Amino acid sequence: MLKHVVFMKFKQTATEADILDLEKSLGALPSAIPEIKGYEFGRDVVKSDRSYDFALVSTFDNLESLKRYQVHPDHVLVLEKVRKLVDSILAVDFLA
Repeated sequence: MLKHVVFMKFKQTATEADILDLEKSLGALPSAIPEIKGYEFGRDVVKSDRSYDFALVSTFDNLESLKRYQVHPDHVLVLEKVRKLVDSILAVDFLA
């Protein structure tokens, strides 16, 4: 299994409505993209200096499945929202 982990730091201009819309869009992806085997996301609850604001952990069968997910039209639309809302984004992909 391949784990795809993403951390996002929102721009100060990101509103609660923006973040709720992103959460709704992310939540719709597992039913639209069959390559997704597991999908969890949420906001940081600690809020320390080293924290990011939001995290996503998704699971795929293999690297090829992740690559298909990354170019899926529904995922691409969500990425457009992410790019408008975040100052910084980090990603790590590892075999579990």
